[in-house]
Amino acid sequence: MILGISGSPRKDEISGVYKLVKIVLENTGCAYELVSLRNKNIAGCVACLKCVEDNVCKVKDDFQELRESILDADAYVIGSPNYYSGINVLTHAFLERWFQFRHREGDLLWGKIGVAVGVGGTSGKYPADEIERFFNYNFIETVAKVEGQGAASCYYCGYGDSCKVGIPYFLYGENADVSEENVPDVTRQQDVVKSAAEAGRELGRLVREGYDRSEVTGRMQQRMMEMLKGS
Repeated sequence: MILGISGSPRKDEISGVYKLVKIVLENTGCAYELVSLRNKNIAGCVACLKCVEDNVCKVKDDFQELRESILDADAYVIGSPNYYSGINVLTHAFLERWFQFRHREGDLLWGKIGVAVGVGGTSGKYPADEIERFFNYNFIETVAKVEGQGAASCYYCGYGDSCKVGIPYFLYGENADVSEENVPDVTRQQDVVKSAAEAGRELGRLVREGYDRSEVTGRMQQRMMEMLKGS
């Protein structure tokens, strides 16, 4: 089973993150579960360290209902919108709570694989990169990153075609037009859709054919050592 997570707070029908995560999952050819974090109550790690003894977080909220799916999944597709050139707080809080899995050489997630999805008003690169960093810390190998341009909130706020500090103005200047047909939609970006489909097919191939989690773990541990030494 492949677990897909959309960290967007938007409704599924307008969320570029949800749409791209779904495209990746649909192209895997594998059984999958797609979860939206929208309206879920998930706090960040509170550093209580009560998870050290048994690798189970003791914070009581909606993360608990997702824990078994995270453990059972063979692979992950996790997506976030671009908030200030990073992931949003809901996705960050969700991934912070993965800290519970790593104590005392806890290998619950080691050697698994995933796809990182980012969507932003100008670029999805920053959230995709940040999700990959969270994968790295859990020794999960990133098979692919998918990056798309979504609709910045300026397209919906009511002032997007006149505000001089909004994304439409920065991109198009005085010619900014936030009419419905001009709202960025990842499903109309053929290169992005193609990238998402290819990522899904590769992820699905690896899951179906099987991959050596110990080999993946070794590569990721070496990568983390190199990254931390260079920081």
